[in-house]
Amino acid sequence: MEVSCVGRSLGNLVGKTLIERHPNLMDKYISFNFGEIVAAACLAHDIGNPPFGHSGEDAISEYFRNGEGKYFKEKIKSEKKWSDLINFEGNAQGFRIIMILQNPNIIGGLRLSLATLGAFTKYPRESKLTGKDLTNIKGKKIYRKHGYFQSEKHIFEKVAESIGLKKMNKEKGNSIWARHPLTYLVEAADDICYGIMDLEDAFRLGLLTFEETEELLMPFVSNQNLPLYKQRNKHDKIGYLRAKTISNLVKQLSECFLENENRILNGKMYDDLITHIPTKKTLKTIKKISVEKIYSYKSVIEREAAGYEVIGGLLDIFIKAVNEAAEGKLSTKNKSIVQLLPIQFLHKSSKSESNLYNRLLRVTDYVSGMTDSFAISLFRRIKGISLPSS
Repeated sequence: MEVSCVGRSLGNLVGKTLIERHPNLMDKYISFNFGEIVAAACLAHDIGNPPFGHSGEDAISEYFRNGEGKYFKEKIKSEKKWSDLINFEGNAQGFRIIMILQNPNIIGGLRLSLATLGAFTKYPRESKLTGKDLTNIKGKKIYRKHGYFQSEKHIFEKVAESIGLKKMNKEKGNSIWARHPLTYLVEAADDICYGIMDLEDAFRLGLLTFEETEELLMPFVSNQNLPLYKQRNKHDKIGYLRAKTISNLVKQLSECFLENENRILNGKMYDDLITHIPTKKTLKTIKKISVEKIYSYKSVIEREAAGYEVIGGLLDIFIKAVNEAAEGKLSTKNKSIVQLLPIQFLHKSSKSESNLYNRLLRVTDYVSGMTDSFAISLFRRIKGISLPSS
């Protein structure tokens, strides 16, 4: 919700100027339309994240790369499909949720607008690239991850073609596209909230002192009038500085987008907007401190470490059961395990479920869709560490 509100502000500001620059848009659009698209994409931007956040992504990848799942490599002949599994990506999972998993019996899933789907896709490429394309994307932030799996590749390509995105690959068979212009604003909104609001949370949790937090936020508001600032208590001061900072950043980032309009439209903007704004060094400092003092906090690290065990364990349990079911050789134990799997993740009648890649994706769909607490609780119950209450 926070990211969406910031995204709407960015979209409205940019939309107003774009319509003034391009009068031909005036008959079809108003600035609010730009804000709507960005806000909707922002609401969905983290929908594919697994339990335990980015460490959860790493845990799923590690299971297939070096864990029990590595033995499936020989059975999955496609290198691109295997790459999806050993490089699990929350952004790609998000696209899969929106288009396939949510409302699975309806073509288009959530049936979001094409513009929203384009704006949502932060990394418009597939996971495995070959030849010159692999060299060409090196160092380009917008291609450092992938935005869709092989299972949804054809869907994204249809979306991209429909909204006129530029195809960027040089090698046949690869799938790389220019970003939808409004994706830069979705990313900017996320970056603002990730940096500034986490900083405020760290102060409220006692991980940063008032003086440390104030010093980090003051550069964003130093030239502004701060009425009655001295009379506020410390918590109100930080909340006030946070609001002023976000307002300042929204202004800087919308101006940056408009300055780089041509590069963005031509598919030549390879990094994020924050890289180009005046306060980029201060934001970099905030990110560094966040990594050192917030995300390295002992309880955070302990939870991430537990995530590897929990996610790897759940994947192994359910994958073995699903594969036994597909082969018609269910053990007594795995008959119970299969019954724990919701029916939408076990389409017994579907011909595609005879495909190992699709079966593995179905299990990762289930596990990656859990919350941290549910994943831990389920793992403990299945392992007999704790028993469900009668």
